[in-house]
Amino acid sequence: MAIKKSELYSSLWAGADSLRGGMDASEYKNYVLNLLFLKYISDKARSNMDSEIEVPQGCFYEDILALEGDKEIGDKLNKIIAKIADRNDLKGVIDSVDFNDNTKLGEGKAMMDTLSNLVKIFADLSLGAHGALDDDLLGDAYEYLMRHFASESGKSKGQFYTPSEVSLLLSLLLGIDENTRQDKSIYDPTCGSGSLLLKASSLAGKKGLTIYGQEKDISTTALCKMNMILHNSADADIAKGGFSTLSNPLFTTENGMLKTFDYVVANPPFSLKNWTDGLSIDPKSKQVINDGFNRFEDGTPPEKNGDFAFLLHIIKSLKNTGKGAVILPHGVLFRGNAEAQIRKNLLLKGYIKGVIGLAP
Repeated sequence: MAIKKSELYSSLWAGADSLRGGMDASEYKNYVLNLLFLKYISDKARSNMDSEIEVPQGCFYEDILALEGDKEIGDKLNKIIAKIADRNDLKGVIDSVDFNDNTKLGEGKAMMDTLSNLVKIFADLSLGAHGALDDDLLGDAYEYLMRHFASESGKSKGQFYTPSEVSLLLSLLLGIDENTRQDKSIYDPTCGSGSLLLKASSLAGKKGLTIYGQEKDISTTALCKMNMILHNSADADIAKGGFSTLSNPLFTTENGMLKTFDYVVANPPFSLKNWTDGLSIDPKSKQVINDGFNRFEDGTPPEKNGDFAFLLHIIKSLKNTGKGAVILPHGVLFRGNAEAQIRKNLLLKGYIKGVIGLAP
């Protein structure tokens, strides 16, 4: 029987609560969600369901539970995860969290007790029969944690995820439905946990869309790749984390231009102050002088505000017949100087088809 969301959320809360004293919310969510993923792939393999992840002997969740009370639980848990990563080409994804980090989990008995309690929290959850393709299991869990703990980490919730209602709105605005062909491509240059991409793809029917995404934060990139696997989208092309889309876009063509897509969706970080990192700005003209992708033909945004930088990147990433939908702060409609000129140029070219104001 499928697990109820209330049960899942209760377990996540308990897991996060057991760790919250020792680390920031942006860190402890990764421990909880990694274990959730391990439990899911273990249960799916045990239930003889079609699984894209092979779980080696000795690496099932019951093997993790057997480490309870073991003084080397952190090191042994890392080794189990490493075996799964090696077997399934998941290096840098599920092994991105160090379960033997004494600076975050404590030393000796403190670490042993913390991890022993944490792994037990998921022991009674049955995830193998869960309809993750239709129900955003990891995405819902991620959103749940961020909604409750973003205030503790001092970071904007929008940095981590896009609410499902907003994801649905953007997808519908693009006209994606069950008649949209599978060979249509969709790209998110700031994909976070992948919720926007997955929502749009799910509207295109069982086979979905061809998915591409880039995310700068390494741990969030790992989460996104896990989320794709949980939604039967393991073939999604999620670029290696650690690189900014603006200074180092990873989806390019053989002739060095940006790869273009049928659809682009994005919820980029609002008013990013360091968006020019990795780019060179002429001190007199204030124009980007080393962008090889011609993204700033309509003007260079202010150095301390990257809203239009993301919009210009999105426009250049669209095919001639492509459609894009992006979430931006209301300030892009009214701010003057360089942004006013960019806005005018985009409107005169007919690139902007509509603006919808969302309530706070």
